[in-house]
Amino acid sequence: MPSFNCSTGLAPAFLLLLAAPWPCLHAQTPGSAVLSIAPSTRLTIQRGGTADFALKAELQPGFHVNSNMPGDDYLIPIKLTWNKDPLEAEQVIYPKPQMEKLSFSPNPISVYTGTFEIGTHFKAPASAMPGMAFMNGKLRYQACNNKECLPPRTVDVRVTLDIQ
Repeated sequence: MPSFNCSTGLAPAFLLLLAAPWPCLHAQTPGSAVLSIAPSTRLTIQRGGTADFALKAELQPGFHVNSNMPGDDYLIPIKLTWNKDPLEAEQVIYPKPQMEKLSFSPNPISVYTGTFEIGTHFKAPASAMPGMAFMNGKLRYQACNNKECLPPRTVDVRVTLDIQ
């Protein structure tokens, strides 16, 4: 255990005050769990074929994320992007949003709450290597409640592929 020398002018109580903000910063870390992504199932796709995938997300009660088209420039939309290989993401399909009136906005805003799915229509190039592979992507969002918005987050998403 470290010893403290009060002759330096820094009393242990002052050092505790310096450490006090750290629990607050740590308390924000669980905010990352405000939105959880369900583990994905394996996606089987034929070389030269197409397949659909659904990313399942769930928000804690009382929170929302802006839809992919929130309506106001200052609102951060949810956005799912995929790497270019080994499949091509031909289309990302967002669910129908809910229009909600929230205390901070004079107009209803376009949001997702609860459990929702974001679909992707993938195409496998005819030249794709057969076998097991991964499709990696990123989901960017900002979770908010009626009082505050958490910092925007970008989380990695991964789909296990069986390319035949």
